[in-house]
Amino acid sequence: MRALLSVYRKDGLIDFARGLSALGFELIATGSTQRALEAAGLQACPVSALTGQAEILDGRVKTLHPAVHAAILARREPDHLAQLQGAGWEPIDLVCGNLYPFTETVRAGAGLEEATEQIDVGGPSMLRGAAKNFRWVWAVSDPADYAAVLVSLREGDLAAQRELRRKLAAKTFGLLASYDGAIAGFLGGEGELLPSRLQLSLERVQALRYGENPHQAAALYRRSGAGGAVLDAELLAGKALSFNNLSDAEAAWQLAAELPEAASAAVKHGIPCGVACAETARAAWERARDADPVSVFGGVVAFNRAVDAEAAASLVQTFLEVIIAPDFSAEALATLASKPNLRLLRAAAAEAETRSYRQLEGGFLVQAAGPPDPPAQLRVVTQRQPDPDSWADLRFAWIAVKHARSNAIVLARRGATVGIGAGQVSRIGAAQQAISQAGGRAAGAVLASDGYFPFDDVVKAAAQAGVRALIQPGGSIRDRDSIAAADQLGLSMVFTGIRHFRHG
Repeated sequence: MRALLSVYRKDGLIDFARGLSALGFELIATGSTQRALEAAGLQACPVSALTGQAEILDGRVKTLHPAVHAAILARREPDHLAQLQGAGWEPIDLVCGNLYPFTETVRAGAGLEEATEQIDVGGPSMLRGAAKNFRWVWAVSDPADYAAVLVSLREGDLAAQRELRRKLAAKTFGLLASYDGAIAGFLGGEGELLPSRLQLSLERVQALRYGENPHQAAALYRRSGAGGAVLDAELLAGKALSFNNLSDAEAAWQLAAELPEAASAAVKHGIPCGVACAETARAAWERARDADPVSVFGGVVAFNRAVDAEAAASLVQTFLEVIIAPDFSAEALATLASKPNLRLLRAAAAEAETRSYRQLEGGFLVQAAGPPDPPAQLRVVTQRQPDPDSWADLRFAWIAVKHARSNAIVLARRGATVGIGAGQVSRIGAAQQAISQAGGRAAGAVLASDGYFPFDDVVKAAAQAGVRALIQPGGSIRDRDSIAAADQLGLSMVFTGIRHFRHG
């Protein structure tokens, strides 16, 4: 029996090679793999001894030779074995390989030339051949499988071995698909927002206890080569994160991270229930909490600044599921970790996404990520101009409403939400919900709408509640009615020219 070893990652290699050698395998290896084996006292035949050809083109061509690929691909049947023997070659029974770190190189910011050099050719070719010929050949592409392969070989159950080889072949083809998808995305897909073929290769990061509900199995996956603030966040304290924890943490973080001032955002069931800016993390949290103290119970809270001891002392007084922030002071961490079920997440640094995805049965909707907010050109369409305080609140409310489910209305005052109406089937219904939640706090607030006003009813309801200014996309055929109503009622109104529907 012969095993061909050609790995970039050397973890577990020596023990695996020793195990194979003890089982009677002749070891064949390439370049750095051979040197690592020999340094550990293991004998390994160089690939060049099989091919009769030294490595060429700075190592680009090492294993691309019939002596290697015929030995891997030959069926263990008389005709194929006779052809191998006639050529003076012997079968290869196991291929152990992992690939050049293309995705890691790209994520580290490599340019085109450096990334191109990390596109593996020989490794994928050998693994593909072994995986195709799984009836007889082992394709071992993950060091995590080394132990299981050795155990199966020692036990000698041929039926079990074939089944394991089939599973390893499937895993190998998945690895190769992910690898090729990352290369395709880097070379073409990233330059074109919506290419004719878009590769979505997902690698499981961890299994979750369950999905949105206990009867649903769930797992967290990473898109090949991608990173995320929540996806790569460090769990500093608390029990494992659930499906809903992760979903709400993503929603809260995306909102808080978009606000330029120190801010806190509380989310419940994917919908903001309190958002605020302030000079300190504690003040921002308390203002967000007080926006809707009932809904924030059991919620997820995000900060766009580090959480300090003062903020932590206030946070522990409310039952929360998750707190995510760029960092936590040592004192804050000690205080918050005293609550055993509270998860604390240190957000990872991540680049903004260029696309967003939404699943359909059998497919995906893909769209460009939204533009920066608020837009550079805001247009006042009423006789009354917003005063400086109103401008600040309008910009704040516009960002907050972007993250609420449509139809959405946000009322804000002095850098904090006071009423949020979200997920309604009519705009006036969303406005009524937000106004009702705000109560007396609506007086002097501003109102943001994620879509235009089809009628002037929202303007009239806002004025009756004491709202002083409104911000909305504009673009309705009845814009004149809303503008006229605002003028008549003494309100200022700003058009953004951009709509922010969020349907899920």
